[in-house]
Amino acid sequence: MSTKSYIESNKDRFLDELFQLLRIPSISADSAYANDVRKCAETVAHFLTQAGADNVVLEETAGFPIVYGDKLIDPSLPTVLVYGHYDVQPSVPNELWHTPPFEPTLKDGKIYARGACDDKGQMFMHVKAFESMMQTQELACNIKFMIEGEEEVGSNNLGTYCKANKEKLKADVILISDTSMLANDLPSIDIGLRGLSYVEVAVTGPNIDLHSGVYGGAVANPINVLCDMIARMKDDKQHITIPGFYDDVVIVSEEDRAAMAKTPFDLEAYKKHLDIEDVMGETGYTTIERTGTRPTLDVNGIWGGYIGEGAKTVLPSKAYAKISMRLVPNQSSEKITQLFSDYFLSIAPKGVRVTVTPHHGGEPVLTPTDSVPYKAAAAAMKDTFGLDPIPTRGGGSIPIVALFEKELQTKTVLMGFGLDSDAIHSPNEHYGVFNYFRGIETIPRFFHHFAKMNP
Repeated sequence: MSTKSYIESNKDRFLDELFQLLRIPSISADSAYANDVRKCAETVAHFLTQAGADNVVLEETAGFPIVYGDKLIDPSLPTVLVYGHYDVQPSVPNELWHTPPFEPTLKDGKIYARGACDDKGQMFMHVKAFESMMQTQELACNIKFMIEGEEEVGSNNLGTYCKANKEKLKADVILISDTSMLANDLPSIDIGLRGLSYVEVAVTGPNIDLHSGVYGGAVANPINVLCDMIARMKDDKQHITIPGFYDDVVIVSEEDRAAMAKTPFDLEAYKKHLDIEDVMGETGYTTIERTGTRPTLDVNGIWGGYIGEGAKTVLPSKAYAKISMRLVPNQSSEKITQLFSDYFLSIAPKGVRVTVTPHHGGEPVLTPTDSVPYKAAAAAMKDTFGLDPIPTRGGGSIPIVALFEKELQTKTVLMGFGLDSDAIHSPNEHYGVFNYFRGIETIPRFFHHFAKMNP
């Protein structure tokens, strides 16, 4: 039986087992779900063992465990290290979900659930592809799995684990499916990812909330001040005003910009899908360039004062915001975080106290299209889609890719099967059934081509 036939005959079970994972609320950011995160790790380990992996173990860290397993069939063959994560983003606001976030629902060919695409659905494709290769004796490479539970909170303990286990994790390539492609009929492979600097800021005014009638207009309102400070972070051309912010940015060549312009993109359809009248971004760049090759600064959350039902006329004591900056090649997350902090503190008026607390960050990366790993991935996608994939630059960040290159000295291939419309991190996240099975079908082809290109 061929791998493709095995997959076809086990489709119902492959879906059912994914649903078992999706029902576990493995929210790493909320300590109330700590037991569920560990339960999810145990479930991943169970499925890895069932699929035929050896040495399956929960590797304990200072946080949540990393699931490791391997199948080393021949030392003369190349080794593929598969990375994924079993933790998910919080599901709130739950009232905006059309179906319960942790009760996977099939509708119109899509699986609706938190983690369906990011990353349980895409991570589990590799487990099922591995099972299919094992059952059909078509495993062409050695394989190692490293599935973590802290990706959504910065992978703080993964670096320590990698440093301590370099020999154990030694591989010829790292294969990740945690990205998207252009469309189901237009495959693509991300060759670049932006880095990330994430901070939380706090503005404190008076030592308690005050009556807005008695004190309004006489002392600084932290919410007003915070809004003014945030507004000063960009000019009217959406150019970030932090001194030195752009110093290390690699300018994309006109040739590369021309190549990116060939990527199919319907601006009107894009706006219609998002229900917006127009796009907004840095002057002088297209939407594709803004989301793939330019750095950004965005407020991810802002709060303070009274937000309950009805009115309460207070002048708040404190105001807060969470701010993320996406970075491009040559920018350093540590340097950008410091530049942000210095500038934000410098523009604070005397009537308030300001603090900046760095959270997680990561570095930008680029994968060469002339490398064997990329060529193997491209050939695999051509096998199953019938088309050569388009190399694209993703707007998101996977900080561990740069970490892997630094600690394991190994290049990464980002062979994702999601779509930008899958609403990851948002209510009603979903993942296409087509995408799930096309990924399971394509991954064995990558192993085949990678082994063939590494004689």
